[in-house]
Amino acid sequence: MQAHADASLAAADAALTALSPLDGRYTAKLAALRPIFSEYGFMHRRVQVELTWFERLSDLGLPEFAPLSAAARAHLRRVVRDFSPADAAAIKAIEKTTNHDVKAVEYWIRGHAELGVPGVFAGWPELQRAGEFVHFACTSEDINNTSHALQLQAGRAVLLQGLDAIIERLRDAAHAWAEQPMLSRTHGQTASPTTVGKELANVVARLQTARARIAAVPLLAKMNGAVGNYNAHLAAYPQVDWEAFARSVVETPAPGPDTPPDAPIGLGLTFQPYSIQIEPHDYMAELFDAVARSNVILIDLARDVWGYISLGYFKQKLKAGEIGSSTMPHKVNPIDFENAEGNLGLANALLRHLSDKLPISRWQRDLTDSTVLRNMGVALGYAVLAHQSLLTGLGKLELNAAALAADLDAAWEVLAEPIQTVMRRYGVPGAYERLKEATRGQAVTREALHALIDGLPIPEAEKARLRALTPAAYTGQAARLAQRI
Repeated sequence: MQAHADASLAAADAALTALSPLDGRYTAKLAALRPIFSEYGFMHRRVQVELTWFERLSDLGLPEFAPLSAAARAHLRRVVRDFSPADAAAIKAIEKTTNHDVKAVEYWIRGHAELGVPGVFAGWPELQRAGEFVHFACTSEDINNTSHALQLQAGRAVLLQGLDAIIERLRDAAHAWAEQPMLSRTHGQTASPTTVGKELANVVARLQTARARIAAVPLLAKMNGAVGNYNAHLAAYPQVDWEAFARSVVETPAPGPDTPPDAPIGLGLTFQPYSIQIEPHDYMAELFDAVARSNVILIDLARDVWGYISLGYFKQKLKAGEIGSSTMPHKVNPIDFENAEGNLGLANALLRHLSDKLPISRWQRDLTDSTVLRNMGVALGYAVLAHQSLLTGLGKLELNAAALAADLDAAWEVLAEPIQTVMRRYGVPGAYERLKEATRGQAVTREALHALIDGLPIPEAEKARLRALTPAAYTGQAARLAQRI
C-alpha cells in the first residue's frame, strides 16, 4: 500500500507534492528567487568563484601559470554565463562519490579521469596544463562564503524590487488621498483627526528608512585559506602579497557582457580581512535584521489596513468568480493582508534565527552554519511572497468616503483638544479640566460644544473660528505632509 502511494506521489505534479509551500502552492510566485537560492543557484555561484579565482591567478606572474589567452578567458566566462541545470546535475553526480560538494565542483571544472569526468577544460590544452591551479590554496569556505554573498547580492535585488513597488503604491495613494479626512484612533478610542494620505505617508517614510538600511549593508567575502592566515598561499609563493590579491579578486567588479577579455575580473563584493575558517557572518545578521525590521513595518501596515477594511473605511474591488466564504455569500475577505501578515511572520522567525545563529561558530569552524545557510532563500522567499500579497491587496482598495465622513460626524468630542488649547492661549484657568468634565466618556454633540464655546471668556473672533471647526476640518497639516512624501 505504501509503495503504491509513494509511486503515485512520485508521478504527481511536483508542485502538488512539494514539502515546502514555496516550491508547491506558491512556486510560480517565487520564480525570481529559485535560480538564486536553489541548489542549482548555489552551484552556479561556486563555479563563478572558482573560475574567477583561477583566471586571476594566471595574472599573478607565477612561473608555473602563464597568463591565459583571450580565447581561454572567454571560454571560462561562457561556462559561468551558460551554466545550466544539467551542469548542476553533473556536479551532483560527482558528489555521490566525493561526498563533498565543493570538491565535486572542482572535479567538474578541471576533470577527473578516474571518475570519468572530462571537465570543462577538455579540449583546451592551456587550461588542462594549469588544472592544479583550480581551487589553489583555497578552503571550501573561500568558495562557499563568496558564493553566499553573491546569492544575497542577487536575492537582495529581488527583495528590494518588491519593497520599492510597495513604497511606490503607498506613495501614490498618499498623494491621491492626502486631503481625505479620517478619524484617528489612539488606544482604539476616537482621537484627533488625520487624513488617509497622511497615515499612508507615515508608512512610506518608515519603509524608505528600512529600505535604505537593507541596501546599505555591505556584502562581505573572505579568500584567505583554511583559518584566515594565507598559510598555504605563502607556503607555495612566499613572495606574493596574497592579502592584496585576495582583496582585488573579491572587490573588482564581476564581468559584464561588455567586459573585455583582458580586463581583470572579480566578484564585486566587499573584502573581509579578518576571519576564522568561515567569514564571521556579522554582515548577514545585519542584513537579515534589516529585512526583519522592514517586515515588522509591513505587518503593522497589514493589520491597520485590515482594521480599516473592517471599519468600512475601505472597500475591496470584486473579482469575477472569487468566493469569500463557503457558506456566507456576501463576504469579501481581506485575505491578501492576512496572507501577507502570516508570511511576514514566517520570514521573521527564520531571519531572526539566521541572525542569531550564524555569527556563532565553535573555535575556528563548526558546521552548524552550513545547513542553516541553505535556508536563506526560504526566509527571503516568505518576505517576497508577502510583498506580492500586499501589492495585490493594496491594488484592490477603494476609499469609502461616506463611511469616513459618518465616523467623523459622530465624533465631535475630538474638538475638545483645539477648544482647550485656544482657552490656554488666552489664559482661561482650568481649560483642560473644563473640557475633560464636558466630554470625557460622554456623547458629545455639535450643539453642546457650541454652547460651551459661546460661554468662553475669549475674543468673539476666536469663538467664531472654533464654531466653524468640524471634525473633518480639524486635520492640521496632514494633507501637506502627505503630499510632501
